Amino acid sequence: MGLKSAVYYVYGDIMELLTDKDMDKIIKVVKKRYGRVPYIIEKMADNPKLLASKVNYDEAVVDDYKHIDAKTAELISIAVVSALGCEHCIDFHIDAGKKMGLTDEQIMTAVMIAGSLANSAVLSKATRSMQKINEFYDE
Repeated sequence: MGLKSAVYYVYGDIMELLTDKDMDKIIKVVKKRYGRVPYIIEKMADNPKLLASKVNYDEAVVDDYKHIDAKTAELISIAVVSALGCEHCIDFHIDAGKKMGLTDEQIMTAVMIAGSLANSAVLSKATRSMQKINEFYDE
């Protein structure tokens, strides 16, 4: 049973009725999917409603949009967390990607694309801001 099925089975439409046992089931299924439980999921475990909504949202994104395969989704995750600079997230997603069979070359390509785009974003923001301020002073 996939995580999506397990989560819907556990709480259906009534999140307030989640028990500790239900939470353990959710955590167990997340661990099976990624090989370990992400830090943020562990922190949300004390708040069943919050955890259930987070897991539901994440699963809807991953499972309901079938336009890309799981490895591509993980490469996107690696690129995004790399660009954002979240060290723990980078470790988590590279580890998850390796467990899925991603090669170092695939991971490095995702990281290099993220770095290139992050660099462009910095340059674009700063030069546009400088242009805007210069136009203000030129008036």
